[in-house]
Amino acid sequence: MEISGKSFLVTGGASGLGAATTRRLVAEGGSVLVADVNEAAGAELVAELSGDGPGRALFQHTDVTDEASLKAAVDVAVAQHGGLDGAALCAGILGAARIVGRDGPHDLKLYRRVVEVNLVGTFNALRLAAAAMARGEASAADGERGVVVMTSSVAAFDGQLGQAAYAASKGGVASMALPAARELGKLGVRVAAIAPGVFATPMMGELPDDYRTSLEAQVPFPPRLGQPEEFAALVAHIFENRMLNGCVLRLDGALRMAAK
Repeated sequence: MEISGKSFLVTGGASGLGAATTRRLVAEGGSVLVADVNEAAGAELVAELSGDGPGRALFQHTDVTDEASLKAAVDVAVAQHGGLDGAALCAGILGAARIVGRDGPHDLKLYRRVVEVNLVGTFNALRLAAAAMARGEASAADGERGVVVMTSSVAAFDGQLGQAAYAASKGGVASMALPAARELGKLGVRVAAIAPGVFATPMMGELPDDYRTSLEAQVPFPPRLGQPEEFAALVAHIFENRMLNGCVLRLDGALRMAAK
């Protein structure tokens, strides 16, 4: 798929990996519906990108765990940009806690919240975006109608102490890529996932300094946090490369996280 002239939905698109993806897609000529709960950050990003063309980036307050809220975002993208061609699903939260900690067992509400946002929210966006894409015109070359890029994490494979909820949610996202691609391929929709390592995002800022420093030290090369722009570049490549389908691509500088 060529990004220029196409319509995209980016969940969690107002900050971090999602904001970098929004900027990349707009820079390459795409139109983006930024779906996020952070209205201030969303408005600021849309204002920043207004010079690229009126309406090229629009913001819609969106809760990915709410069916009506997410459907409204998809409907706005379709109505304003003439359809939906791609979706980058970047909304997510951390929620670190030990299974049995100093204060007792893991808070079950916290576990459910992490899974609800990261896994159920991703599936909610996947199903609604794919349905909108399936109604679009197929490309003349391969019959492609759309592409969905989901965000997993290296924690899906190398989950650390305190990451039971987060690793489970991101492992679920990784596991969805292949069955989703097999099913949606009949509709001309590709599905892939990225499993980023440690990236310089607001989410990383929520971690204690010593923990973040420890993670950086584990990256073989380059020995630093990943930049959101590097994540966005891979999202763009997946959109453009039609043979990337049903896969989970690690983007981590060869990081394999230790137990803690």
